[in-house]
Amino acid sequence: MSDAKRYFKNIINKVSGLYLILVTDIDGVQLLRITPDDKNTDVASSFISSFVLSSDQAGKLGLGKHKSIISMYNNYQVLQMNKNNLIVTFIGNDGNFIGHILSIDSELDVHLNEIKNAVIET
Repeated sequence: MSDAKRYFKNIINKVSGLYLILVTDIDGVQLLRITPDDKNTDVASSFISSFVLSSDQAGKLGLGKHKSIISMYNNYQVLQMNKNNLIVTFIGNDGNFIGHILSIDSELDVHLNEIKNAVIET
């Protein structure tokens, strides 16, 4: 298991309410998928790739470039982070995970370097 996968597996097992971590490139191509029980959790790829479109539209508000978007739905919350050509998506059923993930934002960068380097090489 790669260091990045091990790191994200540790997060999903420790953070209550979190049931999917997904790392994609900016086109929505899945690079890493982590669930607590290693089961395939279906999330529409169009939903994941919509982050880039949302980011572009939000940028037009004149508030500058943003780092993350938090979306809240009836049954779950979604935190999507822009990490220099990688989109990291956290999905959970309890909003408590969002604060925890935001508090380790800079720590995520270190563990994403392995994936970023693999994307750059291809």
